[in-house]
Amino acid sequence: MKFNESFDAHSSHDVRDRARRVLEGVVGIPATEGNRVEVLRNGDEIFPRMLEAISAATRTVDLLTFVYWKGDIGEQFAHRLAERARAGLRVRVLLDSWGSRPVERELVHMMTEAGVQIHWFRPLRRLRPREVNHRTHRKVLVVDESVGFTGGVGISDFWLGDARNEHEWRDTHFRIEGPAVDGLRAAFLDNWSETDDTPLDATFDHFPDQPRPGDSTVMCVRGDSSSNGSDLNTVFTTLIQLAQRRLRVTTAYFVPDDDLVGRLCDTAESGVQVQILLPGPHADKRFVQWEGEADYARLLECGVELWNFQPSMLHAKIMTVDGIVANVGSANFNARSLECDEEFNIVAFDPDFVEILDGHFDADLERSIRIDPRRWKNRSLTQRSVEHLLTPLRRIS
Repeated sequence: MKFNESFDAHSSHDVRDRARRVLEGVVGIPATEGNRVEVLRNGDEIFPRMLEAISAATRTVDLLTFVYWKGDIGEQFAHRLAERARAGLRVRVLLDSWGSRPVERELVHMMTEAGVQIHWFRPLRRLRPREVNHRTHRKVLVVDESVGFTGGVGISDFWLGDARNEHEWRDTHFRIEGPAVDGLRAAFLDNWSETDDTPLDATFDHFPDQPRPGDSTVMCVRGDSSSNGSDLNTVFTTLIQLAQRRLRVTTAYFVPDDDLVGRLCDTAESGVQVQILLPGPHADKRFVQWEGEADYARLLECGVELWNFQPSMLHAKIMTVDGIVANVGSANFNARSLECDEEFNIVAFDPDFVEILDGHFDADLERSIRIDPRRWKNRSLTQRSVEHLLTPLRRIS
């Protein structure tokens, strides 16, 4: 039975509370109330707010990222972090050793000399085959244990701008205050502790009671690479089942397994509008796009709407359900995020917050092209062959 068949609520408040209780029950993670979550769209909004928070830090800065590449924005972050370390703050930076390979070593040296503690997550030099395919894909910044940022953005010039053209990636990030910041800090410490036997320091780690500056109810969910399934997988499948009217998904890398495809089809065939927004002509990993395209025919036949974003690479990771619940963070709609990598998402039960995200989705659709089911059915033999040849890679992409 689908969850929505048991819903008898008539108000959005009741539906929101029901969705919260279902997710708390199946995942076992309590949501926190009183959070303020600010939506930041594209680099023009995201980077200034993150840099501002670092500059305003008075005690601690913790940064965890998969991508830290060469470029102007990388230099800006490095200098801000170094300046705070020189001022006597504890500044910790955790970089994934695979995703951040292109970082400029001069910047790493400069930050280290300034007192920034830089650690590498699962260094490639250790030559442990299992670790190579299990990275940290989390993006977390926590300042003074009180302000946090998370979402899809890495530290690279690709994210500069406002998604006006192919050189400016489209993404969404979030600034958070309130009890949910504890969840962001825990996501950082979870990965940091793998690189440091003494991750806590009483001089800097105060674990203060968090204020409640807003109205958002938020659940923090970590994806764990140590097992073949994660809480995030449960969140994704549960939210799909909870949808009663509309399910919207934005994802950079769409390679669902058979179970997720089946759930999307079941939801669409039950009368729910299912819309999935994907990268278009500027996808940064065309081979991953091909892998996902193997499921397009089945999804389109079920009534799922598939859209391709046209202006630039689409890198956001957002799911909204019925205008009431949003699932956002670092996880894509693929096996790598849900089974292989360390990820971090927040689930927000807040219609006002979801309204902003749905407004951004509508704006993105205006710059997207919907895939025509009839035209897709008649796609070329070459396209079909590529989809088939890449099928064995679907679980690691």
